[in-house]
Amino acid sequence: MITKIGKITIYVNDQQQAKDFWLNKLGFVLKFEQPMGPNAAWIEVGPSEDEFTTLVLYSKAAMERQKPEKVAHPSILFSTTDIESAYEKMKQNGVEVEDLLRLPFGTMFSFKDQDGNEYILREDK
Repeated sequence: MITKIGKITIYVNDQQQAKDFWLNKLGFVLKFEQPMGPNAAWIEVGPSEDEFTTLVLYSKAAMERQKPEKVAHPSILFSTTDIESAYEKMKQNGVEVEDLLRLPFGTMFSFKDQDGNEYILREDK
């Protein structure tokens, strides 16, 4: 059966802006990039070279032409072992972040990407 989560697709307005956000603001690495015609590419990014799971930064306009009912933003929760450091680094990099929440079940905060999509980063120790 299923052994891993392979790829999570995020529909973005501008693939190059999205790539810049994930690589230069969040420190991800480019795992794969290949042209898909004149105006689109298949772009995969991940938190490290060793990480198996990747985010596919797919053109929202292309997907709206192919299957408009599929264009939605998934709820994605990322993990870190040092929430304070990650929070400060994102703020320094100009990422829009919400307040750090210290809850009985974990410490976390929300952040937004270049298109205003919201994600959560949670500390896992």
